[in-house]
Amino acid sequence: MKLTSKGRYAVMAMADLAKNYVKEPTSLAEISLRQGISVDYLEQLFSKLRKSNLVHSVRGPSGGYVLSKSPNEIKLLSIISAVDEKIKTVKCKRESKKGCNGKSIKCITHNLWDELENHINNFFEKNTLNDILFKEIGSNSKERQQ
Repeated sequence: MKLTSKGRYAVMAMADLAKNYVKEPTSLAEISLRQGISVDYLEQLFSKLRKSNLVHSVRGPSGGYVLSKSPNEIKLLSIISAVDEKIKTVKCKRESKKGCNGKSIKCITHNLWDELENHINNFFEKNTLNDILFKEIGSNSKERQQ
């Protein structure tokens, strides 16, 4: 299982917006410089994030993007889902009668991988952008103490 760059970069960009959460919009060029993600790629991601009502765009010379809600209201799973990312640890579909190996029964480790998928999705569901910021601040303060 691998979270692709779409999901990772979308979360990074949204965390950047949350970290710089102010009433003025943030341009994709600023996010690009801070996060090392190309502006073209950010445009694709933000189009999807906007359609999912996670961000609002502001036009004009001082334009850019702002979060549509506060960082503690935006779940990471919402961001990942908005960019069409799927967290899957099994090849088969849950509702399918066919197993991962194409046979009529599920593979011997199916329940293990299915449980892992549930844990991962629950993790992304319960964590918000605010949690990312809090964890970053916590890790920075520990580094300063050492």
